[in-house]
Amino acid sequence: MASAVLSAAVACNSAAALLSPSRRSFQGLRPLKATDSPAALTALSRKAAPSAVRRRSPGVRAELNTSLVISLSTGLSLFLGRFVFFNFQRENLAKQGLPEQNGKTHFEAGDSRAQEFAGLLKSNDPVGFNLVDVLAWGSIGHIVAYYILATSSNGYDPSFFN
Repeated sequence: MASAVLSAAVACNSAAALLSPSRRSFQGLRPLKATDSPAALTALSRKAAPSAVRRRSPGVRAELNTSLVISLSTGLSLFLGRFVFFNFQRENLAKQGLPEQNGKTHFEAGDSRAQEFAGLLKSNDPVGFNLVDVLAWGSIGHIVAYYILATSSNGYDPSFFN
């Protein structure tokens, strides 16, 4: 009788220890709860013995160095924006022109707030790569970097060259 009570208490304590936030286990995408089947808890207790020796880091980790990927992607994007696509972007902006209403620009039509802030578009760069360009091309670089990190850590393997 005493051994049955003792084994039940040990099983309850081990189940609580296995399901603590520092040692939460998952079955598929949902975490195991204390109300799950006893078979799942015994499977957890069998798996817990070897993992007590080595500690696993919590969370998902990317296979690549995150800061290196973001830095290289952003730097490459800024390089391409400054030295490759800058003239193309400025030519298309000049073709498009300012927005118009009835053949006049908004500023000419009387909207005094439609004039661009001159200090925002000034820079000391020889070709005129300004703050707006840096923010735009830098954000594109960050988007590309996060795409690379997300697809490399979830097992996605595109076959571009097949």
